[in-house]
Amino acid sequence: MIVIGLVGRSGAGKSTVARMFAALGADVIDADAVAHEVLDDPEVRAAVVARFGAEVVDPAGRVSRAALAMRVFGPTPDHATALADLEAIVHPPVRTRIAARLAALRAAEDADGRRRVAVLDVPLLVQSGWDAACDRLVVVECADQVRQARLADRGWSPEQIASRDRAWERHGGRPVSLARAAPVDTSGDPAYTAWEVERIWNSLPSR
Repeated sequence: MIVIGLVGRSGAGKSTVARMFAALGADVIDADAVAHEVLDDPEVRAAVVARFGAEVVDPAGRVSRAALAMRVFGPTPDHATALADLEAIVHPPVRTRIAARLAALRAAEDADGRRRVAVLDVPLLVQSGWDAACDRLVVVECADQVRQARLADRGWSPEQIASRDRAWERHGGRPVSLARAAPVDTSGDPAYTAWEVERIWNSLPSR
């Protein structure tokens, strides 16, 4: 199995690139979607409520990601502490589920002999060490003004955008090996981005 990791800041276009790989036949593991699942786990929900209060639970009894974002993304030291506390609750079960899905894909490949390509769409992929599990890295590049506009369109405030960028830089990152990395530009024409993704796909070994 070939594992491709997507590297890029919030708003760079990683999810767009992931969908393009999926259209070519890849199995995408979306850490954000996994985090949604994890927040629905009763034990995780209880831990989140114990740390952040019942106000982060919506009327349906689910953890409100918007309410959590207000608590953990901001300019103050308290925001930084809250983000670290949330990561300590959520990240371990997310890692466990991602590892289990990679293992299931490898088992399926062994069973039927059909090559699998897994794409990891994981925020802070390099900073969190997931690049070690990848055979190839795709660096998703985007002009910063375009990226900032995309995040603003999501309803993020300038303070929240700045906080997410600080989260990206918080660990200092680790250098990406250029031998394993290929750039994809998402700033402009989607057709050009799709062409770049297909070029990478066609360069992968058949087995």
